[in-house]
Amino acid sequence: MRGLILALQFLTRLPTPALEEYRPEWLADSARWFTVVGALIGALLAAALWLGTRVDPWLGALAALGAWVWVSGGLHLDGLADLADGLGAAHRSRERMLAVMKEPHVGSFGVIALVLALIAKLVLLMLLAKSSANPWGLLLLPAWARLGAVWWSATLPPLAAGSAALFAGKPDWRALALGAAALALLSALLAPALLLAPLALWGWRRFLAQRVGGMSGDCLGAGVECSEIVLLVLLVVATAF
Repeated sequence: MRGLILALQFLTRLPTPALEEYRPEWLADSARWFTVVGALIGALLAAALWLGTRVDPWLGALAALGAWVWVSGGLHLDGLADLADGLGAAHRSRERMLAVMKEPHVGSFGVIALVLALIAKLVLLMLLAKSSANPWGLLLLPAWARLGAVWWSATLPPLAAGSAALFAGKPDWRALALGAAALALLSALLAPALLLAPLALWGWRRFLAQRVGGMSGDCLGAGVECSEIVLLVLLVVATAF
């Protein structure tokens, strides 16, 4: 269970048993558990949305959004802000983009991206709660996004040294394929709209390959946020038909 514990520690703020020893290579091995951790996050979000919606859909949306930010510790939102700042200030210079992304301060582009992402999730969660749709889509959605992060890190070159570089070029293709197959099966049974998730994940990979030229922890975090928003849109649109 060491891999699961490391995955929980890396991706969430959930309490876990302490490990007496740690080796950097173990973190890469923990990637096989990212999809499972995503499903655990989704279960927490679905529970928060359901409880809050007993009072009002807006309260359910706020509860789910608060749980979303808390459980991830803002890890992916930080990546979104850094990438937005880097792209906004790059002026077609890759070196400039990477330098800005490394800065500890959040600039105007990052603030705008954060505000838009949080507003988008809040409104979409409210619409999902208002529609009385089943919660399974919300359970699967974070799992798809974190499966995407594993795929991006395994198939794109690292832009710089860091935690993301530990995952580069070391894919567990069997675990990746099993995770994708399990999510596809569950999506077909419980939330068919999420069968389009691979297309959203491919779109982000294409964006990173063409616009950024590789991946970093910030790129992966931003991809998780953007993928979750796109998948939320799919769930909301599906309730209209």
